[in-house]
Amino acid sequence: MMVVVLVGVLLLLLALEFPVAIAMTGASVAYLLLRGDIPLVVVAQRVTVGVDSFVLLAIPFFFLAGELMNRGGITQRLVNLAQALVGGIRGGLGHVTVVTNMIMAGMSGSAVADATGTGTVLIPAMERAGYPKTFSAALVGAASTIGPVIPPSIPFVIYGGITGVSVGRLFLGGVVPGVLMGIVLMAAVYLVAKRRGYRAEGWPTLSDAMTSIWRAIPVMLFPFIILGGIFSGIVTPTEAAVVAVVYAVLLSMLFYRELSPADLFRILAAVAGNTAKITFIIASAGLYGWLLAREGVPQKLTELFLSVSSEPWAILLMVNVLLLILGCLMETTALLVILTPVLMDLISKVGIDPVHFGVVLTLNLMIGLLTPPVGMTLYVMVSLTGVSVTDFTRECAIFMLGRSQVKWRLSLA
Repeated sequence: MMVVVLVGVLLLLLALEFPVAIAMTGASVAYLLLRGDIPLVVVAQRVTVGVDSFVLLAIPFFFLAGELMNRGGITQRLVNLAQALVGGIRGGLGHVTVVTNMIMAGMSGSAVADATGTGTVLIPAMERAGYPKTFSAALVGAASTIGPVIPPSIPFVIYGGITGVSVGRLFLGGVVPGVLMGIVLMAAVYLVAKRRGYRAEGWPTLSDAMTSIWRAIPVMLFPFIILGGIFSGIVTPTEAAVVAVVYAVLLSMLFYRELSPADLFRILAAVAGNTAKITFIIASAGLYGWLLAREGVPQKLTELFLSVSSEPWAILLMVNVLLLILGCLMETTALLVILTPVLMDLISKVGIDPVHFGVVLTLNLMIGLLTPPVGMTLYVMVSLTGVSVTDFTRECAIFMLGRSQVKWRLSLA
């Protein structure tokens, strides 16, 4: 009965378009008022425990690094580099979009930040080259979801903070799926471009290509510094996030000289707002997830899944379907915080590697970023371009289909 209250109130508040953190808090409060036997000090403790993690300190720093790149001229230099590398292929600017997001993924770890940065630069360029606005918006949105898969990744940081799994191992586990996502998206771009007659942009001259590569060398050192430091054990993921910020400040303010102290203040204010939103979601989801666990939901879900099959591949397929449905209904960070502890009991019983599961979980949640009614990346692209949600979703279908192939193959691996 009390589980019905938790889930029912949450769905009601979400249907009334309350922010997801408010909806989870409201559902938790309704449960607590009806139960009346849980001390408030325990409630406060559960909210605090949800965000009391050194690993989660990496989140604001990765947000800050992404904002510094977007506003400090770094994104534009990545676009120029990608143009030199793949601009001559049919559908050239589409391939440039994918490659730029793959490189950006090794620096920021946030899909929304990548979508904003690359969309601001590339969508106007694609329009000038004759690409439909819906195609440009859908491609930038789909390509930006590579960001949370290729390390560094904010969802991996959150998952590692909840489960205690090594964030470094999660980062390493995301490399191959992230690269495969990029390859699949480029294949989709080529097929669409060939069918619709989108032209190649033409290869740059050798001198222009060398100039673009030379100017991008300091930027390309970015992922090597961050990931090299983590994988070599020199720095933790949290420390690597700080290093990323310092390097981004040096590039943007001292090397490229495209940021002023006033710009830095505005960036810090924006990052503070984004961090507060994420922290509120994590805290409220921590309490909500604890109440679900108190009602025995993880055990009941485990029994339900195991009654169907105990094969790891079958469990992952069922989890994929569950996440696909829930990803259309709830914000991805909240889902990650709520479902991770709920599903950990299940995957441990069937012997699924927690790193493998973390990557599969993240791939599923990234699809939720592109689907209505709560997809954050979807609404960023709609806001940037003015296209309708329906047109965006329709145009994005082929890209989501390609990404899903990577997800299903990884689940069966």
